Amino acid sequence: MRETLQDIKERRSCRKYTAQVVEDEKLEAVLEAGTYAATGHGTQSPRMVVVRDTALLKHLGKLNAQVWGKEIDPFYGAPVAVFVMADKEAPTGIQDACLVMGNLMLAAHAVGLGSCWINRGKEMFELPEGAEVLSNWGIDGTRYEGLGICILGYAAEGGESPAKPRKNDYVLFV
Repeated sequence: MRETLQDIKERRSCRKYTAQVVEDEKLEAVLEAGTYAATGHGTQSPRMVVVRDTALLKHLGKLNAQVWGKEIDPFYGAPVAVFVMADKEAPTGIQDACLVMGNLMLAAHAVGLGSCWINRGKEMFELPEGAEVLSNWGIDGTRYEGLGICILGYAAEGGESPAKPRKNDYVLFV
């Protein structure tokens, strides 16, 4: 229990990665943690798509940057991206997918990887090029929408910042 609480406190978003390849066993452990996220009525409604192909990551990064309106690498050079898709037909689809993202990031930290939640998944897959990517993956874009992208890899020096102090009024007892 203490290790879990410590991981929660220590995990930080990583915005700079090395080129080191993520080992299959570490990636599988992170993905398995995602599959154990709580979901409404145990429906396991989200879908995860893992991308390791450098050319595809660059293409998807350009789509994400286009939505953002910036000419940068929104994936910060991470060698792996897990696209978490929310089921629009599930009453708790968004919440379920959010919990998957949280599990992925905590598990990444637990196995020594850096991670970061990247937004604009919904908007990038609503673009014609994004819809085509979903179709190529066999994902029904009328049923599933992009929720978030969990980028993974080994943190480069300076890739993670220390935690900010917690706000005094974060918790209210009534």
